[in-house]
Amino acid sequence: MVQTATALLACGRAETARRALVYLACTQQVDGGFAQNFWIDGTPYWSGKQLDEVAFPVILAWRLWKAGGLGELHMFPFVERAAGFLVRHAPITHQERWEENAGYSPSTLAAVIGGLICAAEIARAHESDELGEFLEEFADWIEGHLEDWTVTNNGVLDKDVKRHYMRIRPPECGEAYAHESCGKETIHLQNRPPGTRTEFEAREIIDAGFLELVRYGVRRADDPLIADSLKVVDAVLQRELPQGPGWLRYNFDGYGQRPDGGPYEGWGQGRVWPMLTGERAHRELAAGNDISALIKTYEQFASCGQLLPEQVWDEDDRPERSLKKGKPAGSAVPLVWAHAEYLKLLRSAVDGKVFDRIDPVFDRYCEQEGRKKCRRGVEIYSHMRPIQRMDAGSTLRILDEGLFEVTWSDDGWKTVNRTMSRGLGSAGFSADVRPADGSTELEWTMRWTESDTWLGYNVKVKIVSEKVEAPST
Repeated sequence: MVQTATALLACGRAETARRALVYLACTQQVDGGFAQNFWIDGTPYWSGKQLDEVAFPVILAWRLWKAGGLGELHMFPFVERAAGFLVRHAPITHQERWEENAGYSPSTLAAVIGGLICAAEIARAHESDELGEFLEEFADWIEGHLEDWTVTNNGVLDKDVKRHYMRIRPPECGEAYAHESCGKETIHLQNRPPGTRTEFEAREIIDAGFLELVRYGVRRADDPLIADSLKVVDAVLQRELPQGPGWLRYNFDGYGQRPDGGPYEGWGQGRVWPMLTGERAHRELAAGNDISALIKTYEQFASCGQLLPEQVWDEDDRPERSLKKGKPAGSAVPLVWAHAEYLKLLRSAVDGKVFDRIDPVFDRYCEQEGRKKCRRGVEIYSHMRPIQRMDAGSTLRILDEGLFEVTWSDDGWKTVNRTMSRGLGSAGFSADVRPADGSTELEWTMRWTESDTWLGYNVKVKIVSEKVEAPST
């Protein structure tokens, strides 16, 4: 819905986009999040939690604010609750944009970073500087870990490219949404044909979701890691069609027409998504390249009624099934998401700049002066991601939903320190603990002051002198 509203905003229809935002504000859940999908009255249908779907409405609110299109809508309470949800749940999403897997997703984290920076600007505009700074620092923390969390250093898809983004990295044991095979860096793929493999190493699966980092301004289009990852995407996912290049969602995808052209009925074979040509065109535009051919390709994927499908048939024609190479397969027609991407692409082409780019995000993470403002040296602990190690010289920021006091020691309890948490509205409460230089372990517990209840155990965090990255995959 936000993609559609943003496309209408790109067409100058701020009033329609504002109505969409009002509807989203009315269907926002008490905890600040949104249901994976829901009926018109807001009643949830499926039960997934997708962090990008919480970040997108915040970004839409920011865009309308900057465009002077909010009218009399007071958006801050809505934005503050959504930002709080992101803080309490990020960086691990229950589902990424394909609504299938949990973990660390480049596309999801791109949206989360964008949403947090937008929320921080809005907070500062409403005289909530402390919250604004906290949200910026939370975004900085995610941005500073992107490569650790979402990149393989030992790729197997292209012999010439060992380091590239993955589609998603699963949660570690003890983290939110960890599955039974946690610790093995494997993901389960849905919709696979009967009798075929369903478990894959994370490094074996790639999609182009990392391009969302370019879209929102988290990474430059010419970033070497982006370029190398695209080499893998093109080697594994690109298909040449009569209309031009097209791309699959990800390798080993089972969502699409069956190999014989039969309908998808619980399993099949993923086909080319026209929308992904639009996403690639946005990256090429950001890189300063001519995208006219990609726009033409995108348009030629449409049906005779000029509707853009979810997927197109990417093999030789099958007249007996009315399937023609490069034309709509048996998937949804139209896919409104594809139409929204097309409209935004046209606006981007006219402007010579990606319409979806969030300038304060780009300025903060892609410009040298902006990067100087980023807060480094903070590691975050929450019940969603209970870390066991931190870098020497860093501050441990402990988050919780209730007011608490931390009791801690960095010298084996020879000395005891206490730190009170501070309130941050919907984001909960936060306490910073800075171990002394030379300490090798931080041990702490916490007491919720309002109920006078203790955590009941001590948490030990090892302090390492050199940065330890996520396990190599």
